[in-house]
Amino acid sequence: MKNYSVNGFYRGLSRHLLLTGIGLLVWFSFAMGQTSIRDESMVNQQERMVFKSWDRSKFTPTRGFLGLNPFYWLTWGLHPNYPKTDLRPLSATGHETIRMGMEAGMQWADKNMELGSDTIRNVALDQISANAGLFSAADPLWLFYYSSQFRPVTDPGRVDILSGLSPSVKAKLISEGSYGWYKDQVAMLAERLEGSRRTNQDRGSRILSYQRLLLEFRKIQGIWTSKRATAEKMIRLSAVKSKVGAGQNAGVSTSMSDEEVARKVLSDRKY
Repeated sequence: MKNYSVNGFYRGLSRHLLLTGIGLLVWFSFAMGQTSIRDESMVNQQERMVFKSWDRSKFTPTRGFLGLNPFYWLTWGLHPNYPKTDLRPLSATGHETIRMGMEAGMQWADKNMELGSDTIRNVALDQISANAGLFSAADPLWLFYYSSQFRPVTDPGRVDILSGLSPSVKAKLISEGSYGWYKDQVAMLAERLEGSRRTNQDRGSRILSYQRLLLEFRKIQGIWTSKRATAEKMIRLSAVKSKVGAGQNAGVSTSMSDEEVARKVLSDRKY
């Protein structure tokens, strides 16, 4: 029984040592598999393709003594021109440098196109504001000059063309149709002015139409002023004539009899 227990102990110890050795072998192989490997050729290639200069001496493997290195010929024998051509993307002629240059050029072109489109937009808005009849009331020339000149046309209710006249002159102008003629002319001129302001046309044409209508309005005002003066003159002449006739009749009736008047007429008669 004693020998059996000793054999079992050694047998368990052997199994434990075997398992421990296998574990150590697995750990050692795993640790060796994680060891970093630095390949100078790969490092040189990676650096050369990104930023470093195209150094001919960094193309490994090299030729070796008398060009007998077989690894050189295996690596570069099929690509003899590769070390001679600078293939860096960031070189002066590299595709990345060209791409960035083209991108910068496209951004510059985009900015110019945006500036051009903004300029076209501003010019179009200026033309619309200048040509559209909707914005004619905001024209500076209309605001500071023509609006005041056309006030009797655009707002006839605020201007009394009969103000300052005597009732008899007003009655004469109305009865003979001068007042109605002036009102009709002003109404027609107002329609033409409104049409000119609301029509879409260039600013120069609109200003010329304003000037033509203003000349016509001044002509109408001149005719109306002449009619007013004529009416006033006729009223004054009628009043003077009435006074003179009344004075003569009164003088004849008071100072001379009918017989004396008849004799005077016969004596003054010329044959």
